[in-house]
Amino acid sequence: MPDNPSVTPDLPVRSSTPTVAVAFGGGGARGLAHIHIIETLNAMGIQPVAISGSSIGAIMGASMASGLSGEEIRAHTLTTIGKPSNAFGRIWKAARPRGVKDAMEGGLRLGQFNVERILEAFLPDSVARRFEDLAIPTKIMVTDYYGHCEVVCTEGDLRLAIAASAAIPAVFRPVTIGDRIMIDGGIFNPVPFDQLCGLADIVIGVDVVGLPSGMPGQVPSTVDMMFGASQLMMQSIIEMKRKAHPPHILLRPEVHQFRVLDFLKAKDILEESRAVAEQLKRDLDAAFAFFNAG
Repeated sequence: MPDNPSVTPDLPVRSSTPTVAVAFGGGGARGLAHIHIIETLNAMGIQPVAISGSSIGAIMGASMASGLSGEEIRAHTLTTIGKPSNAFGRIWKAARPRGVKDAMEGGLRLGQFNVERILEAFLPDSVARRFEDLAIPTKIMVTDYYGHCEVVCTEGDLRLAIAASAAIPAVFRPVTIGDRIMIDGGIFNPVPFDQLCGLADIVIGVDVVGLPSGMPGQVPSTVDMMFGASQLMMQSIIEMKRKAHPPHILLRPEVHQFRVLDFLKAKDILEESRAVAEQLKRDLDAAFAFFNAG
């Protein structure tokens, strides 16, 4: 198998009726709401036959595909980024320059954080290192900066693919896979439910991109404007993909009030978005009833 993630055609579907596949979308800290989705699926005894993910969705999807439960992901999240002292300690350990050359080339300039090192500091040890070690077939979306296209990673180095998918411009450095410069997978495919078409009876998409926060008439800050404009573009992409390849269930947790980098508000994000768990249960019950009636 190649060391770098590569593109392959459709993933295999496991036999069970009805089958479920989940697309975890990108959205930075807002993506912590994905934990509710994983917990609900666990509680209902449902293991997806396929997973896709972009950015924070790639992290959450890979964690689930590695065998972690929603409860375990929640506990790890609240222990690491949910406690500021722990979070800052891990960030400093990952971001500090390793020698003079690294300090001169990287440092703490805008867009120069090394996402690979940050992820190693925060990911649970039990998250697989290669796609081939996953319990659930998974597609990780990344964006080829110079190739001007999306890339679907399905084999090889899983953590490298996750890092590339989470490499938000203006926050993290790009990630090199082979000879290709890769950035945030959410740029081309914020909620990759289209990648799951035909792989399961029920496809779930989870949109945590959100919409720009603030009050009408209030002039946003430069940073808020930058991320807000990105949200609007991503919502446009989601809508176009929804019309072409609609998922059976599309969930939008209440996370609009949170910013992309609000990871230290993990408890608040989980509290404010908790209603999505009950919504997913209702939608799945309805989908199962419709499927069985057919």
